[in-house]
Amino acid sequence: MIAIHTKFLPGTNRTDSRIKAYTNSGFTATVPYVNSLSNEMVHFEAVKALVKKHDLEWDLSAMCYGDSADGRGYVFVFANSIVGE
Repeated sequence: MIAIHTKFLPGTNRTDSRIKAYTNSGFTATVPYVNSLSNEMVHFEAVKALVKKHDLEWDLSAMCYGDSADGRGYVFVFANSIVGE
């Protein structure tokens, strides 16, 4: 199963707030935090940016998500990754 993790990166003196998406296999992408989107949609934009940046052929249309353990983001997984199958 592929899990895409996201996390909120607070702004600094030099950068605005951002969202970073990453996988355990080393894929990463970072996007600006867009205040006009809901929190989960901002994180999903980072997931889409990761897929586009690395030219991955992953169908994101049925992804599921949940809160991350550290409370700083989400974990996105594919709906067809079912335990026991």
